[in-house]
Amino acid sequence: MAARWYDGNHFTLLENGEEFYPRVFETIARARREVVIETFILFEDKVGLQLHAVLVAAARRGVRIDLTVDGWGSPDLSPQFISTLCDAGVRLHVFDPGPRPFGWRPKVLRRMHRKIVVVDGEIAFMGGINYSADHLADFGPEAKQDYAVEIRGPLVAEIHRFAHAALAAGSRHSPMRRWWRERREARKAPEQLPRAGTARAMLVTRDNSLHTTDIERQYRLAIRAARQRIVIANAYFFPGYRLIRDLRRAARRGVEVTLILQGTPDMAIVKVGASALYGHLAHAGVRIYEYVDRPLHGKVALVDEEWATIGSSNLDPLSLSLNLEANVVIRDRAFNAELLSRLQRLMQHSCRQVVYEELERADWLQGVRSFIAFHLVRLWPRLTGWLPRHRAKLSPAVAAATRDDLQPACAAPGSREGR
Repeated sequence: MAARWYDGNHFTLLENGEEFYPRVFETIARARREVVIETFILFEDKVGLQLHAVLVAAARRGVRIDLTVDGWGSPDLSPQFISTLCDAGVRLHVFDPGPRPFGWRPKVLRRMHRKIVVVDGEIAFMGGINYSADHLADFGPEAKQDYAVEIRGPLVAEIHRFAHAALAAGSRHSPMRRWWRERREARKAPEQLPRAGTARAMLVTRDNSLHTTDIERQYRLAIRAARQRIVIANAYFFPGYRLIRDLRRAARRGVEVTLILQGTPDMAIVKVGASALYGHLAHAGVRIYEYVDRPLHGKVALVDEEWATIGSSNLDPLSLSLNLEANVVIRDRAFNAELLSRLQRLMQHSCRQVVYEELERADWLQGVRSFIAFHLVRLWPRLTGWLPRHRAKLSPAVAAATRDDLQPACAAPGSREGR
């Protein structure tokens, strides 16, 4: 089903864990009926333990809770952490991309990367922030810069329906078919929520069946319609050829196109890939800033004075071609202005602008890298089509905690980079 617009919503921009975690935890603490959470990463650190405590307390007072984590992104939850949740009544699910024929994991790159919270079907949160201490400033130089939104209004019902549909779809392919029927019957999603503001918005998702390019398409539609400005702040930037072409064309027709990318990356390959595209973009007039205070983890963008998006999707091959993602697209001048103000402050105080003259003086090796990278993004959609696709499957955590395929030998506490 195609994404649809909902009027009458209100969005509150939340920057980093300092703003995000208190709002989420307070909302869960006030939950009356239900909490549904999806996250790529849940670590058993001070943030994960706070989430654990508030979920256990809510479950013990009768709130129905479903918590879904990705098996690769959250590999090291202890048996005690899991059993305490389950004993309190929390339904903890682990996303499993598929079987391991002969020990090989052909679907390991297809991950559940969404970050969604819905409380009582009335308040939702979406963005790029996981549940780990590296989203807090006191983590140190490796603390991440990131964004999320609190959502109220009619769009929340759509997010609620989507979250329940994902649970039902995953459980349908698991051994717990009876449990799936029970949760389908227990679902109580409001058909319509009252207006909470003036924002028009839609939920846009990416999967590996019906909505393979929906998020990228929304970016491209907005870029092609831009008349004044485009600002994209994205942690992992290596998009498809068509999106790069749209950005170059926008800059050449006079739109002020600005990219905020990682200058202090959490993975070295991130900067190597993005910087290989700098020359092609800067030559067309695209302004490029590198955020240098700490690793950038945000996935946000705005166009002109009204359009904005925020969510879990990076602009790289994993997010655009492989992972399960979710973004919200917002049409609201007040939210657009608030996001622009925050990103301008980032550029002024925490970024280094990439100067085109420096790129022109790059050595021949940089030119070869740029040439290879440019043609790789042209071929990427065709290449990813060769990778096996999965059927969404959720495993109950009590069983999953003892399965080797969900506990990779290479995993160590905190070893997963925060995508």
